[in-house]
Amino acid sequence: MMGGNMNKMMKQVQKMQQDMLKLQDELASRTVESSAGGGAVKVIANGKNEIISMEIKPEAVDPEDVEMLQDLIIAAVNEALKKAQDMVAAEMNRLTGGLKIPGLF
Repeated sequence: MMGGNMNKMMKQVQKMQQDMLKLQDELASRTVESSAGGGAVKVIANGKNEIISMEIKPEAVDPEDVEMLQDLIIAAVNEALKKAQDMVAAEMNRLTGGLKIPGLF
């Protein structure tokens, strides 16, 4: 009796693993966008927490105030990475039904 339930559970775990691998591939191609300084710096990140694009408007580049540009870049990058992590967490939550699996994502 117990063996049947165990086999069913193992099949469910295997399906979840396959679904997670598929989701990882899908998330790698999905992107989020963030900006700082009223759009002076725009950053795009993917679901693998990689920055794939950055745009800096010319008016944001002031040789007399490099620190401001650095701050804008850091703010835009951090927000893009946060959005990417939130996107991944939401999709994983949807996939696992809220089950927390240590070590994943």
